[in-house]
Amino acid sequence: MATAKVLDSSTALDEATPIVDSSPCDACGAPVDKNDRFCVHCGTEQLVEVALAETPALHKHFRCETCGAEVSVDLGQRSYTCAFCDSNYVVELPPDQTGRQKPEFVIGFAVTREDAMERFRDWLKQGNWFRPGDLKWAQVAGKMAGVYLPFWSFSMLAASRWNASIGEHWYRTETYTTRENGKTVTKTRRVQETEWWPLAGQHHQYYSFYLVSGSNSLDQAWANQIKPYHLAALKRYEPRYLAGWANEEYTIERDEAERACRGEFARREQQNIAAFLPGDTHRNLQVETHFSDVNSDLILLPVYLLSYRYRGKLYQFLLNGQTGKAIGKKPISWWKIGAAVGIVAAIIAAIILLTNL
Repeated sequence: MATAKVLDSSTALDEATPIVDSSPCDACGAPVDKNDRFCVHCGTEQLVEVALAETPALHKHFRCETCGAEVSVDLGQRSYTCAFCDSNYVVELPPDQTGRQKPEFVIGFAVTREDAMERFRDWLKQGNWFRPGDLKWAQVAGKMAGVYLPFWSFSMLAASRWNASIGEHWYRTETYTTRENGKTVTKTRRVQETEWWPLAGQHHQYYSFYLVSGSNSLDQAWANQIKPYHLAALKRYEPRYLAGWANEEYTIERDEAERACRGEFARREQQNIAAFLPGDTHRNLQVETHFSDVNSDLILLPVYLLSYRYRGKLYQFLLNGQTGKAIGKKPISWWKIGAAVGIVAAIIAAIILLTNL
């Protein structure tokens, strides 16, 4: 059994449960009921004797046996339909098997589930002519899931050495002859020439806030499409942000995410050096980059997921839970596309026939 200890009232009510019915006020001696932070007789703030109890886990973990996604959900949720593959084959993953790093930051949901569903309907209506006519709302109703997905954010300093051939254009006037209306005509034209010389140098730049998907269920191509997130809204992570929402644990480790980020920052460094080079053009740019001062954060970002099936095929819709940006795939009617292609082909054939006539 936990032992009793005395806390100041500012922490007692937040962190523990009082076990004392009443005690005399330190100032006036009047009895003060348990849980009262102030004496009702003189208004003096009280010290409360409490019994500390361990805080129960707020969430439990599941692993989807179909796609392998690992998700944290509320304790009261005894079953879970995977938002990534629409599978109901899910088993519980005990907390002592997670071994996961705690998130540092989180951005809360700014889009409601109702609004997310409405945005899905609007998105599905786009390109309506090619959508199958028998796609019914009943197939997707009630499956919109709000999930906090893990992202790795990196910042690092790039120090590069580069060399290239720099080109500078100059122009000369050239005289040439041509035939016009059966006659030989002499004309002049302006011809561009390029002078090349070697050049080498150094370049330094600090890169930050590239978000790498921490989930194997969300590939980087889709993660790039659902961005941007307004990172100025980042808050220090607290478990209360996850209340009522699912949270996928990261399945891409930090080192793997860092390698992906270094590749992206190296690509940006190459582009920035190319833009920095003097002259009119360049060729054979070679860049050797070293990264240092690497910092990383594990961030939870809000995403709505909707997985649904049409004629046995799985489709997925994603919505940025902060900005409302929508991406995804939807069924299309191939016979309508074929009809459109046939109409276009017929028009082209008709134009060719009329031209020949």
